[in-house]
Amino acid sequence: MVTKELFGYMPDGQEVYCYTLQHHAGGIRVKVCEFGGTLMGIEAPDRNGCFTNVVCGYDCLADLMNADGYVGALVGRYANRIGGARFMLDGNEYQLYPNDNGKNTLHGGRVGYSHKLWASSYSDTTQPSVYFSMISPDMEEGFPGELTITVTYRVTEDDTLAIDYKAMTNKATVISMTNHAYFNLSGFASGKVFDQVLQMDADRYLKTDDDLIPTGEIASVDGTPFDFREAKPIGQDFFAEDHDLKIAGGYDHCWCFENYDGKIKRVATAYDPKTGRAMDVRTDLPCVQFYSGNFLTDDGHPFFGGYRKATQNAFCLETQIMPDSPNHPEFTNCVLRPGDLYNTTTEFKFYVK
Repeated sequence: MVTKELFGYMPDGQEVYCYTLQHHAGGIRVKVCEFGGTLMGIEAPDRNGCFTNVVCGYDCLADLMNADGYVGALVGRYANRIGGARFMLDGNEYQLYPNDNGKNTLHGGRVGYSHKLWASSYSDTTQPSVYFSMISPDMEEGFPGELTITVTYRVTEDDTLAIDYKAMTNKATVISMTNHAYFNLSGFASGKVFDQVLQMDADRYLKTDDDLIPTGEIASVDGTPFDFREAKPIGQDFFAEDHDLKIAGGYDHCWCFENYDGKIKRVATAYDPKTGRAMDVRTDLPCVQFYSGNFLTDDGHPFFGGYRKATQNAFCLETQIMPDSPNHPEFTNCVLRPGDLYNTTTEFKFYVK
């Protein structure tokens, strides 16, 4: 089942709609919005059958448009950071907008896909689906190539939210898209996530400089607070004496999956012992940025019901290509060329332990 409702109006008067998707009675309920292609809600049952929204979001369009943090949004053309707000491609240098510390590019630049109004349509057949599409012009935010993009949100019968990304270009470009949902499996208004348990099939992570730009070093997680190969509470090593943790104010790093082969597989699981809710992350991408909400502070735009933001009250698992890959040839390939298809899927499966 898919339902459509008016959410608000853009400054120029354009209507903005939200969609709610549910596969069957008793299954997860997912809400998405045309502005930013934003994931607004995932209502999932706990071990007692009580439904709660486990992602953060906003009650009104004005807050969604003006808040910090890219909450729930589709981000691109390039997710995460590009150092120096520039890169070389095929012998040409491209200058981007430095929206991160005045010198780097973050999540697409000054006005990335997170702050665009996406065209939408939907299908209510075997899998309730919403399709968001846009054309990103050549040299938008400094990125070469006109990019034609479709992102599909769909809900399956086994309580999985799948997000499919597809894009084509008319000129060589770089691309890495993701969704920036903030999760709290106890419910978005439940406070710190330190007791929630995380496991990731990742044996390496990217070292960064003080601006959180990758240095180029791909380090082993062995013996570090970054080792989540065995499930452990998010807060277990959060306050460890570790330089990488200190400069980020917590976890805000890219983990690299073991035995990556480009196929969709389970790569991470989050679990809330308090409610029994669990979430598997499945993807065909090589990495995930695990972010512990270190910059999630009160910006005058509270979450649903006026709930004030606070650090570490939610976490992100942003599947992606390595950040700053355009400036590191040894990193994951991020180049899309004419005639090729950018085609990737990430899935979030919910269940109860």
